Amino acid sequence: MEVKTSLLDNMIGVGDMVLIEPLSEDTFIENLKKRFDHNEIYTYIGSVVISMNPYKSLPIYTAEKVEEYRNRNFYELSPHIYALADEAYRSLREQDKDQCILITGESGAGKTEASKFVMSYVAAVCGKGQEVNEVKEQLLQSNPVLEAFGNAKTVRNDNSSRFGKYMDIEFDFKGDPLGGVISNYLLEKSRVVKQPRGERNFHIFYQLLSGASDDTLKKLKLDRDFSKYNYLSLDSATVNGLDDAASFRTVRNAMQIVGFMEDEVQSILELVAAVLKLGNIEFKPESRCNGYDESRVKDKNDLKEMCELLGIEQSVLERAFSYRTVEAKMEKMSTTLNVAQAYYARDALAKNLYSRLFSWLVNRINESIKAQTKTRKKVMGVLDIYGFEIFEDNSFEQFIINYCNEKLQQIFIELTLREEQEEYVREGIEWTNIAYFNNAIICDLIENNKNGILAMLDEECLRPGTVTDETFLDKLNTVCAEHQHFESRQSKNSKFLTDHSLPHNCFRIQHYAGKVLYRVEGFVDKNNDLLYRDLSQAMYKAKHSLIKGLFPEGNPAKVNLKRPPTAGFQFRASVGTLMKNLLTKNPNYIRCIKPNDKKAAHIFTDSLVCHQVRYLGLMENVRVRRAGYAFRQAYEPCLERYKMLCKQTWPHWKGPARKGVEVLLTDLQVPAEEFAYGRSKIFIRNPRMLFSLEEKRRQCLQNLATLIQKIYRGWKCRTHFLLMKKSQVVVAAWYRRFAQQKKYQNIRSSALVFQSFIRGWKARKLLRELKHKKRCEKAVSTISAYWHGTQVRREYRKFFRANAGKKIYAFTIQRIMQKYFLGLKKTMPSMSPVDKSWPARPYGFLDRTHQELRRIFHLWRCKKYRSQFTEEKKATYKEKLAASELFKDKKALYPSSVGQPFKGDYVEITKNPKYQKLNSFVEDKVLLADMVSKINRANGKGAPRVFLLTKKSLFLADLKTGQVKASVPLPDLSSVSVSTQNDGFFALKLKEGSTSAAKGDFLLSSDRLIEIITKLHCIGATSADKNQIKIDISDEFLVQFKQDKVCVKFIQGTPKNGNGVACKRKNNRLLEVSVPSP
Repeated sequence: MEVKTSLLDNMIGVGDMVLIEPLSEDTFIENLKKRFDHNEIYTYIGSVVISMNPYKSLPIYTAEKVEEYRNRNFYELSPHIYALADEAYRSLREQDKDQCILITGESGAGKTEASKFVMSYVAAVCGKGQEVNEVKEQLLQSNPVLEAFGNAKTVRNDNSSRFGKYMDIEFDFKGDPLGGVISNYLLEKSRVVKQPRGERNFHIFYQLLSGASDDTLKKLKLDRDFSKYNYLSLDSATVNGLDDAASFRTVRNAMQIVGFMEDEVQSILELVAAVLKLGNIEFKPESRCNGYDESRVKDKNDLKEMCELLGIEQSVLERAFSYRTVEAKMEKMSTTLNVAQAYYARDALAKNLYSRLFSWLVNRINESIKAQTKTRKKVMGVLDIYGFEIFEDNSFEQFIINYCNEKLQQIFIELTLREEQEEYVREGIEWTNIAYFNNAIICDLIENNKNGILAMLDEECLRPGTVTDETFLDKLNTVCAEHQHFESRQSKNSKFLTDHSLPHNCFRIQHYAGKVLYRVEGFVDKNNDLLYRDLSQAMYKAKHSLIKGLFPEGNPAKVNLKRPPTAGFQFRASVGTLMKNLLTKNPNYIRCIKPNDKKAAHIFTDSLVCHQVRYLGLMENVRVRRAGYAFRQAYEPCLERYKMLCKQTWPHWKGPARKGVEVLLTDLQVPAEEFAYGRSKIFIRNPRMLFSLEEKRRQCLQNLATLIQKIYRGWKCRTHFLLMKKSQVVVAAWYRRFAQQKKYQNIRSSALVFQSFIRGWKARKLLRELKHKKRCEKAVSTISAYWHGTQVRREYRKFFRANAGKKIYAFTIQRIMQKYFLGLKKTMPSMSPVDKSWPARPYGFLDRTHQELRRIFHLWRCKKYRSQFTEEKKATYKEKLAASELFKDKKALYPSSVGQPFKGDYVEITKNPKYQKLNSFVEDKVLLADMVSKINRANGKGAPRVFLLTKKSLFLADLKTGQVKASVPLPDLSSVSVSTQNDGFFALKLKEGSTSAAKGDFLLSSDRLIEIITKLHCIGATSADKNQIKIDISDEFLVQFKQDKVCVKFIQGTPKNGNGVACKRKNNRLLEVSVPSP
């Protein structure tokens, strides 16, 4: 069976203020303090939740807590905001009643956080699914966006909402969210241009400058330094515990989730940047000839950048700051603005620009989160609005905020009394009228259409002539002088004439929360909220995508000469709409209280809390709830909780729950005037009776606990005794088993020892017999062998003397050869053909055999080594072998060429696009392609050429162009002449009478001389006619140049140009080549 709980269980202080006894302001505050000290920040007044701001994180908002309060009775668990949210959500889903949750309290009391907790709880307990989760995420992510643009740091709160917000969350018949609609009230736009000391402008300005990338700031023409902007206060630009850069990233992400496009986000940031730039525009006076002062912009750089951001012509906006056009019927008149008026126009434009941007943001969010279906919807409204404000200096903003709170208090009293009356009627309890303070007279003082303060303020603003705040106060003193809740020192009411606590330029109103002194300075201007038409028209001309929609009155085609409605009129109308909306819904209240002004945890300031308790009307609320019956509870939980107090109802009551409660109260002899029976609930008039029942229940539970402990201890001792008895039997059985096992093992080990001794004795006896038998058999065999040996020796003695020498010699030679070959096998050299090692011969008579085996082994391993060659490698080695035969010990250049592989193609003729034409010219396969120098007989200098060799011809081509300079068929080549020195010169001698010999022989130089001549020699050897090219190696040879023969002589010396080979012409018949000495 599920164990039921109640807020009365383990209660710290009193969980429901209706039950406090005795009821006074001191006991009320003391109970709040006691619960606050134990981190119990929630307390009930009936169905109203009081929320204390703890100024620290508490572990009471986890997913486990959500499940704990889900689908539970309101009074079933300890007070929590989740209980109220669950009650509202279940009433909406199951009873089909539209709900509203009204969250009130002063700045810093935690209203915004409370609204977040309500929305997060509803999001957690409603349905799941991709579409539902998307809607929930959009609803939740709308908060960071609105907080960035509508919240600011104040002296009382680091995240104070400077606007009122009402959100209608729409649900379908299953209780799943479909969308929502947000309404905003009275954004404190004066904060844009001026902030009190110790406070900041709206968060978005600081977030943008701290968190935006350098590229974004460059596009917006902004700098990160706060001090460069006049609209940003510097004394509290940074706030401890507030990361503006991280908040900016959160806002950007939230805007993306809600559905803002990237170009929309950019447009919004441009308007925010424009407001900052607007604050830096300053003016200077300039005298005109008519004697009037005219304002001019000092530094036009900020004006220029702002105009570039908004797409406005600089001259248009500059004129709007200097002139004002007044229209009346068909007449227009332009007047100049002095410096003060120019600054007023600048600030008015900044306030209007930001305020209209904020309204556009709210409308844009509504477009994204609105319900897509047109079916009937259930609605839950959440109202997060500024609480009652009493400052040292109260102005127009505090006046209309307190007017809104008066209306909320009025509707609170009306709905609370109506709820009480409806419950009494529903339960059949006789209703008694409750005396309470009705603040309708205060609301009438403010909003009356004829004599109300707002009406007179509007009338004064519209009156022709000179209108000042003093004329407005005079009018109030005249009309409201006799009102009991209005006080002014200048009124004709004599009792205030000597009240020095009331300054001359102020008036005081007795609100339901206390007296508030208002300074009239600024009332008229703030109520007018004028924006010059020239500025509206300048804004309308902007090319920016948002500006034109924000200033529709600037359209020249739709000029409206009618004055726009005042701020007070607009707010009164929106408050009236809000009140009508709230009256159609079932209300749920959260009253937020700030425990101290230091924003610190664990500090409870009695005077501050007492002040808030008074102006929130909490004592009045308790008295209203206690005027009839202080406590009510359904019959089932009441019987379940107190049934142990009566023997007839304990432990189980079989009949109806109401009958059981009647039997219970009769048995307890409770006076009849202390309670009343409703249709489904029991109503208890006095809290003392409830606490008396609780005390009796506590004593009874102690007795029951003692009885349960006695029975449990008896059961536990008997169970322990039976367990010990059973354990003793088991232990004894196991011990007897162990003893018998030990005895058996001893007997068994003794038997094994005895058996082993017997078997050993038998084995030793058998061994002795077998040994004796074996010795006898061995003796017989030995005697027999000796006898047979004697007989054989006698028989073969005559043959042994004739052949003994030959047999011994043959046997010896055989053993020596066997030992030789086995030793040779172990000392065999490696398989490398260049390894010349060979084992030493052990005997002189094996010399020829030893040498022959060495030759055979060398030939065999050379064959094995050659078998590993590829055809290409074989050809290379053949060329290397040919080179060795041609040049070894004949040419000094040869040793350096031995380690160089013969690649053939050194210029990559097939891959190089430079020689593509040359490659196509050569038909046969190119065997060698290299760069050579062609020696000029005139001066001995060389010209670079590409040398190509195929099986049939050789070619010389230009190195740069690839054009063929000479082509020589190999049959026309008679011989090649080279020197013995370390040089690369060689002469290609052509056969006389051949077609190629017309120009004479070729004298060339190459670093790869050995490879070129070797390949020429090999091609001649493998040709069909076996026309092998002759190789002449001499330090002096003749070369045929056309008709003349020139001698080429090689000498050793040191050339002038360094270590290289140098060729020099000595005369017409001699070329001398200097080769460095080795």
